[in-house]
Amino acid sequence: MFSHVMVGANDIEASKKFYDAVLATLGVPAGTTDPKGRVFWRTPAGAFGISKPIDGAPACHANGGTIGFKCESTAMVDAWHAAGVAAGGKPIEDPPGYRQGAAGKVYLAYLRDPAGNKICALHR
Repeated sequence: MFSHVMVGANDIEASKKFYDAVLATLGVPAGTTDPKGRVFWRTPAGAFGISKPIDGAPACHANGGTIGFKCESTAMVDAWHAAGVAAGGKPIEDPPGYRQGAAGKVYLAYLRDPAGNKICALHR
C-alpha cells in the first residue's frame, strides 16, 4: 500500500543514529544520505526516510500518529526497543509485551524518536 514513509527530524545525525540502531534489529541496512541531506532506509517492501522540513519550520510529531514496524518475533521487538532506548529514544506507554485488542493478540513496543515521532514495533 505504501511506497515510503517520511518523518521530520531537527537533528539529522541524532535521528540517523537512532534509526540505524532500531532498523538494524529488523535487518535493514544503515540509511544513506542523499544530496539534499535526507536519509533513507530502503527494503524491497518500501522506504523510510527522515528530513528537515522543507518549509524551514521545526519538525514536530504528529499528535495521534504512529508508524509501525513489522517484526518477525517477540525477541525482535525486544531488541528493537532496547536498541532504540540505547540510541536516544524515549520509551512510552507500557513496556514491550502482549496487548489484546480489536486486531487480536499482538506483541508491541513503543518509542519516541529524537524528534518526538511515535513509532512502534509489532509482532503478530
